[in-house]
Amino acid sequence: MNSPSRDWQPIDILLVEDNPGDIDLMKEALEGAKVWNRLHVAEDGEQALDFLFQRGQYTEAPRPDLILLDLNLPKRDGREVLEEIRADADLTEIPIVILTTSQADEDVARAYRLHANCYIAKPVSFTQFLRVIQAIEDFWLTVVKLPKKRPA
Repeated sequence: MNSPSRDWQPIDILLVEDNPGDIDLMKEALEGAKVWNRLHVAEDGEQALDFLFQRGQYTEAPRPDLILLDLNLPKRDGREVLEEIRADADLTEIPIVILTTSQADEDVARAYRLHANCYIAKPVSFTQFLRVIQAIEDFWLTVVKLPKKRPA
C-alpha cells in the first residue's frame, strides 16, 4: 500500500481466487501499488458471496471497489457468482474483472452477457502474469474513475 488517494480512502479489492500461488502473486504485486489499496481474498464462490452480502464472518466486510474474479472455483463457480452479483441492484455498479485460465469462447461470451467489465486469460509464465497484474493496477486503480464509496 502506497500513499493514500481518492479522498484518503483505500480502494478495496476483492480477489476471488482458489490458487494459493496466484493469491500470493496478487498480494505481492499490489503491495507496491501506486494507489492505496486493501486486498481481501475469498477462496471459493460461497465465500465471495458471503463477503459481498455481508453474511456470516463477513458482517463487517467493506463494499469492494473492484472485484477480480476467477471462473473455476470450488463450491460456487465464478459464472454463478458473476450472475448473482449482477442481479443485485446494490452490487451491480462494482467493476468486475474476470481473471481466469479459461480461454473458452463460451466463457468469454457468457461473462460479457452477464456484464463483466473485462475478461483476461491468465498467462502461464510468471513474468507475463506480473505484467497482467500491473496492467490491471495501472488501468483500474489509476486511470479509471471508480464509483464513490457509499456510506455504511
